[in-house]
Amino acid sequence: MEKINRRIVLLVLPFMAMPIMGQEKLDEEALPTFVKDVETTIAADVVSQYIWRGQDLGNVSLQPTLGVGYKGFSLNAWGSVGLSEPKDTKEFDLTVAYTIGRLNVGVTDYWFDAGLDPDNRYFKYGAHETNHVFEANIGYDFGLLSVQWFTNFAGNDGVNKHGHRAYSSYMEVTAPFRLATCDWTAAVGAVPYATSFYNTNGFAVTNVSLKATKEIRVTDTFAIPIFGQIAANPRSQKAYLVVGFTLQP
Repeated sequence: MEKINRRIVLLVLPFMAMPIMGQEKLDEEALPTFVKDVETTIAADVVSQYIWRGQDLGNVSLQPTLGVGYKGFSLNAWGSVGLSEPKDTKEFDLTVAYTIGRLNVGVTDYWFDAGLDPDNRYFKYGAHETNHVFEANIGYDFGLLSVQWFTNFAGNDGVNKHGHRAYSSYMEVTAPFRLATCDWTAAVGAVPYATSFYNTNGFAVTNVSLKATKEIRVTDTFAIPIFGQIAANPRSQKAYLVVGFTLQP
């Protein structure tokens, strides 16, 4: 009787698996086209120092990214948290962007755990007590180089010489190239007018940098990009050497 039961099980199992396999294939074929076109980004950078537009914002940091994209539209979440110095400012940014051809536009909501709101509340958007900064950007890629313009339009912006909202802006020109098996990017960034946000009294070059990236292959299907960057801020007379790597499936 036991042998008969085993035979029955062996005969029935293939027929049980057939509908399941067919259902999986059917589910994939039934997916809407737009779902198949959605791209997902999951990554994390580890950097020896957090330098942003020529400003020193922290020491060794972990900077995760999570994003989705669809036909030029993208929604990305990015953050930074100090690893070597817990007191370093924590950051959480959300960016909505659209790229068509070589033109790109976007809006970013920056949030820092330091600012006008001493309680560090994320959902506090009051004009005079928020740690959010809202920025719009527009850029164009000319091929040999690209140009970007960023302007703060709301939130915890800086002030100008008269104490009014500065609508702080930053413009940057970047030029990518390849040399000695590495991918390089040269960049020059400047603040066009006075603002306490970037600590400038007028037009000032705040970022001159050179970055090199090279992949270290771990397996046939997995590699870790390693990068090094020299950055200088002529306005503050500071210079930095940063190294880091990116983890991405």
